[in-house]
Amino acid sequence: MNRKRKRFIAGGVCPKCHSMDTLAILYEEQGEKMECVKCGYDEYQKNDADFKSHQDPKSIIGRFSLK
Repeated sequence: MNRKRKRFIAGGVCPKCHSMDTLAILYEEQGEKMECVKCGYDEYQKNDADFKSHQDPKSIIGRFSLK
């Protein structure tokens, strides 16, 4: 059995339904998935190599890994 563990984002607000504390991060092979457990909104972020090559370094405030 391969269960994916959800890590909730404390204080996170869903961009779609605006509910607080309903966002969770799931780690998948292709990258990270953020989803709202209330309305089903989801958003993907590709792996670090893709992130670094497409992100303007001046727009990053901070980034850390929970792994």
